[in-house]
Amino acid sequence: MLGEHCYRSPMNSSWHSGDWVDSRIRSVCGALLAMTVISYAALLLSSHGTLDWKGRPIGTDFSDVYAAGWMANHGRAAAAWVWPEHYQVQQMLNHSRTVPFYGWHYPPPFLLVASALATLPYLAALALWQGTTLAAAVAVARRIVPGPRSALAVIAAPASFVCIGHGQNAFLTASLLAGGLLLIDRRPWMAGLLLGCLVYKPQFAVLLPVVLIVLRDRRVFLGAALSSCGLVALTLVVWGWPVWAGFYESLGPTRAIVIETGQTGWEKIITAFALVRAWGGAVPLAYAVQGVTTVLAITGAAITARWASACVRGSAVCSAALLSTPYALDYDLVILGGALCFIVADARTRGWLAQEKSILALAYLAPLFGRQMMELTLVPVNWIATITVFFLALRRAWIFDSGNGHATRDGFQSAVT
Repeated sequence: MLGEHCYRSPMNSSWHSGDWVDSRIRSVCGALLAMTVISYAALLLSSHGTLDWKGRPIGTDFSDVYAAGWMANHGRAAAAWVWPEHYQVQQMLNHSRTVPFYGWHYPPPFLLVASALATLPYLAALALWQGTTLAAAVAVARRIVPGPRSALAVIAAPASFVCIGHGQNAFLTASLLAGGLLLIDRRPWMAGLLLGCLVYKPQFAVLLPVVLIVLRDRRVFLGAALSSCGLVALTLVVWGWPVWAGFYESLGPTRAIVIETGQTGWEKIITAFALVRAWGGAVPLAYAVQGVTTVLAITGAAITARWASACVRGSAVCSAALLSTPYALDYDLVILGGALCFIVADARTRGWLAQEKSILALAYLAPLFGRQMMELTLVPVNWIATITVFFLALRRAWIFDSGNGHATRDGFQSAVT
């Protein structure tokens, strides 16, 4: 009874309802977009050739993609996983002996993309790569949440800012994962084909076999098997077994140097494993904590896939994909953007829950300062944002879908069409 008469300040009321988010979406996204444009314009204007003013390749991580593609096009595909040889090519292509080294850790299917991009000049390839994959991410977001605000939100997102700066592939990963999840109920074969292409970045597909088995739709599963096996077969036709042998031999150094010792920088890695290591925990403890996190994330995603709405399923799977791997970086939070879109779509159909808008807004902004907070304070802002969105998806499943696992598809269709 007392609760009915408690005073709620305007600030608390706004946080509870999320009204402050609605009134600030355009202005905040506009400011973020302006910051992105100004930052990268300054970067290009201060660059020399392919290097920025600090002597790093423009698009940093794209340097290893381009170098691997160049090597594949010049008869040295298997050597792309030999780090000293790869570094020599990076030095040659950037005309610098002191350019930082960026390692190539991807499975051979991504070499198909890299070799195509390497037929263009470096900056043109980088622009094409980021432009086309960003466009794909925008298209998927607009299918999930129709309207111009979706495009603005994706382009202006802090996660997009980080991804563009690193020349990374998170736009492609998010498009394949969210796009596949979007199509599961309506076009299962196409959904499977998209999800199977994640063989190029398999750490984000660890949970998919479980999710697809739970869905009990053989068409999705077979579509995923067809595209993944097809890409593997194509690499064998083009380059033969040596590229897979090279990839396999590189797994040990990648695990020891990149994942276990965190030479990438713990502040950039957004996983439970990295958090334990950054806090001084031993490698076995980090693997144990990550293992528990992975099991819980996959279990939650599987449960929602079985009986929750399609939107909630999409949100849970996207966020669980980030939680279930020991190696994900802050630019991969573009995938979390897919989880946010699915929750917004579900909320448009079935209503917002208390504090949901406010929490989603903070999760959206987290990559803007998450790396710096982790570096300075060891507070894992980006990891907290990811696990919070995951629990928001589980909360929606519990409130709206418990005991009603089949009464959800029509609502999802109205949200995305």
